[in-house]
Amino acid sequence: MNYKKIIGFVLVVCIFHLTGCTTENTAKPDASVAADGNSRSKMVQDANNAATIQVHKVRIILVGDSTVTDKQGWGPGFKRFLTDRAECLNQAIGGRSSKSYISEGRLTKALALKGDYYLIQFGHNDEPNKDVRTTDPNTTYREFMTQYINEVRAIGAKPILVTSMVRRQWDKSDPNKINSSLTPYVEAVKVLAKEKNVPLVDLYARSKELCEQLGKEKCNEFSPVKETNQIDNTHLNAKGSVMFGRLVVEELVKAVPELKPCFRSEPAPDANEAAKL
Repeated sequence: MNYKKIIGFVLVVCIFHLTGCTTENTAKPDASVAADGNSRSKMVQDANNAATIQVHKVRIILVGDSTVTDKQGWGPGFKRFLTDRAECLNQAIGGRSSKSYISEGRLTKALALKGDYYLIQFGHNDEPNKDVRTTDPNTTYREFMTQYINEVRAIGAKPILVTSMVRRQWDKSDPNKINSSLTPYVEAVKVLAKEKNVPLVDLYARSKELCEQLGKEKCNEFSPVKETNQIDNTHLNAKGSVMFGRLVVEELVKAVPELKPCFRSEPAPDANEAAKL
């Protein structure tokens, strides 16, 4: 009888220890899994944070008149040279001068987009005989262009001045030579860029050089046709937009080398044309 009690007692002790060991052993993996889960969760969060930082793109804002717009200017062609490191928001609008763009509150709206770089081009509608939009290249034009520089810098962004794209005003005695009326405004911007230490994209010089090299007939190929069936020697069609957009990109990366990774050497396919296929 005593032996039976002893054996029973031993069995109870063994079962107790076995149960305790099992509980202890199973508890340890649970703690390990929890720790591993926390570690993985932190890794995922860190990866997400890193991805958020990498997602930030350099934001380029275009400010100007119709020769910059997505409808009739170099804007669309310029965008096709962008890499995935940058984005471009075109705030240019037709018919505006350096004066009227500000008076209509458009500069304020462009600044609200919080761009990193602002490309600023005016002149075409600042010329004489443009009603209240007209500015004087040596006085009021300089004052308004200075305002663009100061206000862009005030938000922590970088202004970049762009000289007016040349009007294709062909000399009557030489069909391959251009006599542009925009020269005074171009010179004013060049002087201002030097005085204010602002990067300059001399689109005027590059576009005039290109047009005179091609000649009048070749230039007609990238010029829109007006409703009157006359050639529009101020604006650009799709082909011209890429040609002049390329000129802007080439001069821009020279003037602002840190922007080079934001541009490709050749334009990306036209998304609109690809959609038609």
